[in-house]
Amino acid sequence: MTKAVFIATAEPYSGKSLVSLGLVNLLLGQARKVAYFKPIIAADPQQQPDPHLDTVVRHFGLPLAPADTYAYTRPEALRLLEAGRQGEMIDVIIQKFKALEEAHDFTVVEGTDFVGPGTAVEFDANVSVAKNLGVPVLLVVSGEGKSTAQLISAVLTLLRSFEAREVPVLLVVANRVAPAQADDVQELLRAQLPAEVLLAVVPEDPNLLHPTMQEIQDELGGKLLFGEEALSNQVDNYVIGAMQVPNFLNYLKDNVLIVTPGDRGDIIVCALQANQSATFPRVAGIVLTAGSEPEAPVLRLLAGLPGVVPILAVPTGTFETTTRVGAIRSRITPGNPKKIQLAISTFTRYVDVAALQEKLVSFQPEGLTPHMFQYRLLQWARQTRRHIVLPEGNDDRILRAAALLLHQDIVDLTILGNPDDVAAAAKRLGINLPAAHLRIIDPVASEHYDAYVEAFYELRKDKGVNHDMARDLLRDVSYFGSMMVHQGHADGMVSGAVHTTQHTIRPALQFIKTKPGVSVVSSVFFMCLPDRVAVFGDCAVNPNPTAEQLAEIAISSADTSQAFGIEPRVAMLSYSSGTSGAGADVEKVRQATERVRQLRPDLKVEGPIQYDAAVDPLVGRQKLPDSEVAGQASVFIFPDLNTGNNTYKAVQRETGALAIGPVLQGLNKPVNDLSRGCTVDDVFNTVIITAIQSQQG
Repeated sequence: MTKAVFIATAEPYSGKSLVSLGLVNLLLGQARKVAYFKPIIAADPQQQPDPHLDTVVRHFGLPLAPADTYAYTRPEALRLLEAGRQGEMIDVIIQKFKALEEAHDFTVVEGTDFVGPGTAVEFDANVSVAKNLGVPVLLVVSGEGKSTAQLISAVLTLLRSFEAREVPVLLVVANRVAPAQADDVQELLRAQLPAEVLLAVVPEDPNLLHPTMQEIQDELGGKLLFGEEALSNQVDNYVIGAMQVPNFLNYLKDNVLIVTPGDRGDIIVCALQANQSATFPRVAGIVLTAGSEPEAPVLRLLAGLPGVVPILAVPTGTFETTTRVGAIRSRITPGNPKKIQLAISTFTRYVDVAALQEKLVSFQPEGLTPHMFQYRLLQWARQTRRHIVLPEGNDDRILRAAALLLHQDIVDLTILGNPDDVAAAAKRLGINLPAAHLRIIDPVASEHYDAYVEAFYELRKDKGVNHDMARDLLRDVSYFGSMMVHQGHADGMVSGAVHTTQHTIRPALQFIKTKPGVSVVSSVFFMCLPDRVAVFGDCAVNPNPTAEQLAEIAISSADTSQAFGIEPRVAMLSYSSGTSGAGADVEKVRQATERVRQLRPDLKVEGPIQYDAAVDPLVGRQKLPDSEVAGQASVFIFPDLNTGNNTYKAVQRETGALAIGPVLQGLNKPVNDLSRGCTVDDVFNTVIITAIQSQQG
């Protein structure tokens, strides 16, 4: 079941507010705590409240602090996008959204309004936000000013854009459709939309589209002379009062706004009399132009009349004023409960709410974006604080990553190295290493050094190790760090920025050893691709595994994938798919696949399979039409280290993907190896992974 939904459009004035109000009203009948979140709002809410947010929050009395309902103003978001900092923007939006999601039963997320500068990048930003939040979408498309063919094309184009990014769409709302077109639009769209996508065609309703006198006053400004109590009057038509009274009366229509110079007392009095007459249409209000007001006797007359409609005096001329009135776009505001109720009833009338509820209940999100994955990692790491040892205190990248980890208050750290040297390096780098959750230890000077020597001697004496050898080896930071983990003085170790993989792993294999039932220590990389996270294994440890070892690597990788929130669909990679090829290398993969199926019938696994068939749904259906994995694999098992290591590096370099790892699997306690070409972010992420592994036992 999903706990959130995203309301999206690709154009201004599509009528999202109707969907927002109707949906929140529906949800409040099912859930106790509903939140409303708009990642990007038009302007600073202290200066100008966002109309949609303000209406929903105030009408339903949602107990939300204004700062919690949005992440960025439009200018702030555009600056980040123009600077190429979209990832930073997405991270903050995820954090704000998750805080609301965790505190509420359901969260409604609203996309941007497409009003103002920057609309060229706005649509892509909305799709990216929806994708990274991992929530389904309700699409709203306006039929205003569109032919039936144009509206159909607009809906299908928008739907394909979301589908291309693998963002699920639950409902399409064709809104503001001309009543004469509604049946044709319904029939043609239903025939072309996927069966699983719900459809609602909402005919245009003038009562929702036309502004009130309050909105006209807000837009024009000016001075309110009379009629404050009737500012909710709706304006359906307007007329310029610049003719003689008898002719003027012929132009009055229901709910008309009269625009006339302020010195036309005859028009003003005539309009008010017409409003009170049973034989003339209702007058909504009067706007007096050119900065003039009626003369004193006329004002005195008006002051004594009952039920005077709103009369505004504005400084602009008649032509400019009418142009501005004609451009006003009505919004549903908190002060207009009639429109709010009409919007809710319209939503309920035209949307199949029972089917929508069923969609929301049954929806299961698929895939995990890199930003969401990294957010989850941080949250998981913070659940139970862990202590990680970093043996390579002489490397600047380690110290920079340690500073980030400590300032974000994620883990406790021990850095191995000379304390004076570490302090001097930190000063040179201009970083602060908070002492509260940090120890800096010179192994030889440690209070545990002698005990570690004795423990190592007892563990390895049968392998020919004597006390002198043990004492020498425990001077090595990799051995000392691994012994800290073995003895329970640290929960995990991260090394390899300076040392080789063999140097990092050897001590762990000697005395931390493998988990029961595991004979092969292997590795995976979490490959953070643009729209998803994939698991690649083994790309760092085993040069040429046997079929049995390959099966064990696949099972370990699937378990690691599951443990980190990625549903494992395992592709056993080869240069052949299914039964199309032969040879020793293909046969090894085929045997490994069968062994995985025997040992773990619960896993979805396919092999041998080529990479394109594993990731491309179309190719997957062509080559392996009955496969549960083809076209949607999430775990990729390479047949040997040569293939795996080259592939992960090629993908990383050519796509810009973040590769987190190698993450070692199969040890009793977590020890992870860094690449000697690692970045500060690599160290940071690997420590987070190690902390989570230690939580999982």
